Amino acid sequence: MVDHTSARHDAAQSDALVLFGFTGDLARKQIFPALYAMARRGELVPRVVGVAGRPLTAAEVQGRVRDSIGNAGGLVDAAAFDRLANAITYVSGDYGRPETFEALKQALGDAKRPAHYLAVPPALFETVITNLGKAGLAKDARVIVEKPFGRDLASARELDAVARSVFPEDAIFRIDHYLGKEAIMNLLYFRFANSFLEPIWCRDHVASVQMTMSESFGVGERGSFYETAGALRDVVENHLFQIVALLAMEPPAGRHFALVQQAKADVFKAMRPLDKGDLVRGQYAGYRQEKDVAPDSDVETYCALRLFVDTPRWQGVPWYLRAGKHLPDTAVEVQVQLKWPSQNLFEDSGPAGGRANYLRFRLQPSASIAIAARIKEPGKMFVGTQQELFLCEDTDGQQAPYDRLLGDAMAGDASLFTSFQAVEAAWSAVDPVLSAPPAVVTYAVGTWGPPQADVLIAADGGWHAPTPDGGCAPARPATPAGAGAHVP
Repeated sequence: MVDHTSARHDAAQSDALVLFGFTGDLARKQIFPALYAMARRGELVPRVVGVAGRPLTAAEVQGRVRDSIGNAGGLVDAAAFDRLANAITYVSGDYGRPETFEALKQALGDAKRPAHYLAVPPALFETVITNLGKAGLAKDARVIVEKPFGRDLASARELDAVARSVFPEDAIFRIDHYLGKEAIMNLLYFRFANSFLEPIWCRDHVASVQMTMSESFGVGERGSFYETAGALRDVVENHLFQIVALLAMEPPAGRHFALVQQAKADVFKAMRPLDKGDLVRGQYAGYRQEKDVAPDSDVETYCALRLFVDTPRWQGVPWYLRAGKHLPDTAVEVQVQLKWPSQNLFEDSGPAGGRANYLRFRLQPSASIAIAARIKEPGKMFVGTQQELFLCEDTDGQQAPYDRLLGDAMAGDASLFTSFQAVEAAWSAVDPVLSAPPAVVTYAVGTWGPPQADVLIAADGGWHAPTPDGGCAPARPATPAGAGAHVP
């Protein structure tokens, strides 16, 4: 759907990558493996400069990278690792001091078009961007900014103003790694490549939409980050909102990436601003004892919300989103619940028969699409059961999201990145509940969150737990509405 060729125009390839936050968790888990994959394909830039506050020897730098690649799985290709190791230079220093950026300039040598990746805490974005400008390191360069882009509407606008004072808009890449996932890209394709979908993809046939992003683990070593973000800012306002946009958007006017971005931004603009009654915030028992977490923290590790997209297509259809840590499973799944047939010809083809037809999109850890339809059981009686027509996506050989997005940013391709127009509109939808949110409610580890979240969705049949088999097998026959609700 997205025309990558038109997105690139005549953009020059970046000839160096600067990685701020070289010693951080994101670099270790995602960026080093992505750089290694680029080295294996022969696409690695000739110079990678890591920047962080901790002094490291050359051996320690290589050890960090090697450990990261080894932990990502598989045998390490010695030749590819050597290409990556030989490309890396390391600079240690305080991001707030001019000397650090002078040392960076020396490390870049004759590089003319560097890309600066800000894999640092959001509080440091403005500091790094401002000092890049002061040091003359923004000329002909690009900047890649991790989410969340701001903490609310006001801070997002402030950060954007700072970024645009140093870099032109087409050099600012606001990264949301979810947009690089193959399963997410397939949502866009599935929406507009199948003619059977369009007639039913509207308020006349869709009763509700729900999304679950669940993680079976806690915050781990990320307590200090989570204290500044929380589930709403960390994954809902960006990751889940992006999925909403792909499912709710109108057909773009063309294939150019800017037209797709505009269609998504129109969805965010049409989102009805949230109020307290639309949101449930939860915190798993024991969160306040985690490392770097305040003993009286009110930060949510779980949130559930009810959202409305006030467009002619979706007016009145509720969208239910939930995301949380220490839930029973690690998965991302979408259920598009269809309405019952207008004519109740058979006794079990109405509300008394359980769940109506639905579409189920499994996005993580595996990828699949299922369409649930009622099938008559053998015999004289006109009764049936609901079964899934199931497609499991082949994930062999797929590029990892950070691999794809990093390569696109280096090439100047903004197709899978987020425009500030979309960022601003998304913050506008959640801003009303950020300044005075409802208090968090404690929930037990291993449950589906606080019971208040079940009340939020009760009128629309309750939550449906993600398929427990990994997603590459059809779900069991549907149970009556509400059976997938809160597990005590």
